[in-house]
Amino acid sequence: MNGTKAEVPTVRRDVVVIGGGPAGLAAAVAAKEAGCADVLLIERDRILGGILNQCIHDGFGLHTFKEALSGPEYAARFIDRFRELGIAAMEETIVLSLSADRVLEVSTRGTYQRIEAGAVILAMGCRERTRGAISIPGHRPSGVYTAGAAQNFMNLENIMVGKTVCILGSGDIGLIMARRMTLEGAKVEAVFEILPYSSGLPRNIQQCLNDYGIPLHLNTTVTDIVGKGRLEGIRVAQVGEDRLPIPETERYIPCDTLLLSVGLIPENELTRDAGVGMDPVTGGAVVDDSFMTSVPGIFACGNVLHVHDLVDWVSVEAAEAGKFAACFVREGSCALPSPIPVRPGSGVRYTLPQSVSGERDLTLSLRVSAPWRDRCVVVRDGGREIARKREMRLHPAEMIRIDLKKETVSGCSSLEVTVE
Repeated sequence: MNGTKAEVPTVRRDVVVIGGGPAGLAAAVAAKEAGCADVLLIERDRILGGILNQCIHDGFGLHTFKEALSGPEYAARFIDRFRELGIAAMEETIVLSLSADRVLEVSTRGTYQRIEAGAVILAMGCRERTRGAISIPGHRPSGVYTAGAAQNFMNLENIMVGKTVCILGSGDIGLIMARRMTLEGAKVEAVFEILPYSSGLPRNIQQCLNDYGIPLHLNTTVTDIVGKGRLEGIRVAQVGEDRLPIPETERYIPCDTLLLSVGLIPENELTRDAGVGMDPVTGGAVVDDSFMTSVPGIFACGNVLHVHDLVDWVSVEAAEAGKFAACFVREGSCALPSPIPVRPGSGVRYTLPQSVSGERDLTLSLRVSAPWRDRCVVVRDGGREIARKREMRLHPAEMIRIDLKKETVSGCSSLEVTVE
């Protein structure tokens, strides 16, 4: 690039949303509806919708629209509203950097500019954990894909990725791809999960595995990948309580395709660049009940904040972030100086938000650390119980939401959430 940085075009926008998936769309719509006239959405793909565009199965929108929609249908509802409101969008645009004073540097089709934002909403979503992240030994043949990459090839590019398939990890995308591969004529040998329980939703276990006779092997992992040019097979073994393979249980399974569904990682490089405080458990930002991060004027929502199991909750959460971002631009603040900390207790892996104001109604989101049946999720202020929710079934794959009234939270010194 020729010239000095001072010559780079600079524009001012009230609210900038980074990410055009379900979180970004809902946040932009909510900010506009909350009275912010100047909203800009930035998306690196050529179309809006994010991951929903390749999710052609149904089951979306049961809470938001009270009907089962496919991913593209769900996205279209928000895109239509987005267009009706006349919200500006920059597609095929990469955000190169984000500073703590809300200055973005972006590149669009070879052009470069700076954007000074009154408020920024982070909605970049997740990326998949890869083979390298879990250190599977063996050669590097073709035929090893993340489940999401295989879904993109099959649903958007009409490319069949293999004929004899094994799947490592029982995350929801892996389970859905087990069904998708079967429907397209492939033979899915089995799904292998290192944990003693599935990491996907129970409805997906039933609809994607049990209904098609696909076995699920728990406490089992892949120990070796065999093949040089093309995948020829894998070796799997059971694992002990320390999650290390038991050598005498190892066996070989021939296959030409291995799909990895071993977790999602929130896409938070820009978040860290801006100096935002991070939660080591969720992998996302630390936020209050307005979804504002530790950096004033920067908000986070959706899967970039914490991984969701239902897109409906992504949209609800993002709409709140959009509303509070508009409030920040209008009033200069939406948080209070004395937040009430929220922390996970026994049986709870994490809670979100990590602090609350006590001045507004809110919803606590949390995940439990292990499966249980017929237990209660309890919220306490010290030794005083302020909320209790009984669940017939608690599972780490399912996010729990607890609604709290401001009258309940006001005056509390701290909140702890436990399973009892």
